[in-house]
Amino acid sequence: MPESLTFEARLARAKFRAWHRGTREADYIFGGFFDRYSADWEGEQLAWFERLLDEEDVDVMAWAMKTAPVPPHFQGPMIEAMQRLDYVDIPR
Repeated sequence: MPESLTFEARLARAKFRAWHRGTREADYIFGGFFDRYSADWEGEQLAWFERLLDEEDVDVMAWAMKTAPVPPHFQGPMIEAMQRLDYVDIPR
């Protein structure tokens, strides 16, 4: 991540990447999580999410649905919030 990007620019980029994953299911997991929690993020939380965005969708979805173990570098309160999936509001 270029040092010249402001926090706000990084947040905007992360939002775009979260909502444009390539499948609807991944969009809801990443994008819904971003929309629900990002307003409270600081630099450390945004950096965690940016690293998560670099992972394969199938891996992150498996971690979110608890069907695969979460790697140690992603373990903690952020992935636990993602695993609750209480942030997904699927339009009807």
